[in-house]
Amino acid sequence: EVRLVESGGGLVQPGGSLRLSCTTTGFTFRTNSMSWVRQAPGKGLEWIASIYVTNSATYLDSLKDRFTISRDNDKSTLYLQMNNLKPEDTAVYHCAKGGPYTNFSIRGQGTQVTVSS
Repeated sequence: EVRLVESGGGLVQPGGSLRLSCTTTGFTFRTNSMSWVRQAPGKGLEWIASIYVTNSATYLDSLKDRFTISRDNDKSTLYLQMNNLKPEDTAVYHCAKGGPYTNFSIRGQGTQVTVSS
C-alpha cells in the first residue's frame, strides 16, 4: 500500500520559515518523481514544485525564490523548505507521487500551514 505522510506544518509569522517533510512507504521512492501541491481555503489544488530522479527540480515561477524541494532517497523522504512566508501561503500542503504532469491523485492527507501575525 502506498502511503505518504506529511509533517512540519504549523502557525508561523509572516517572514518566517518552515520545513515540511513527507515520509513515504509502499513504493520505490528513488525511482519516482515527486511533487508538492497545496490547497488554500476555497481553492483548487495548486502545483508548487517537482523533483525528478536525477535530483533536478522545477518550480512554480512565483515561488522559486522562496521554496526549495529536496529528497533523501535513503530515507524515502521528500522535503519542502519554505522561506519568507506570506499570508497567501496559508494552505494545506500535500506531497504527491509523480511529476508536474500527473493529476496528483496519489498524495498524502496534508499538513496545514498558516501564516499570520
